[in-house]
Amino acid sequence: MRDLLAEEAEHQDRRARLAIEAFCYRARKYVGAYLAALGGADAVVFTGGIGENSPEIRARIAAGLEWMGLEIDAQRNAAVVDGRTGEVGREGARLAAWVIPTNEELLIARDTVRVVEDAPRRW
Repeated sequence: MRDLLAEEAEHQDRRARLAIEAFCYRARKYVGAYLAALGGADAVVFTGGIGENSPEIRARIAAGLEWMGLEIDAQRNAAVVDGRTGEVGREGARLAAWVIPTNEELLIARDTVRVVEDAPRRW
């Protein structure tokens, strides 16, 4: 995503822009679908590599979801990077927006242990 954003900014690369737009569109669809399936929520959490480190992508994902209460505060959003936890939503918005870092490697390791422990032994 970092490379795509750089290509879009530096070279006005339409393919990079399309890839970013497609990514954000799909993320918006998932947010909307989950909120509908859950009947609403108290907050949306951005996490993982892109969610933790790309204020621009967080803003693009949230753009157009203001009608459901997801409103990103530009200053807060810009300040939450580099493994920081913080609220990035506009104060008073109906739906809070947070960035919460995750340790993806630890989660993968735990899932692997769970699979290995439950797997039938073949030796």
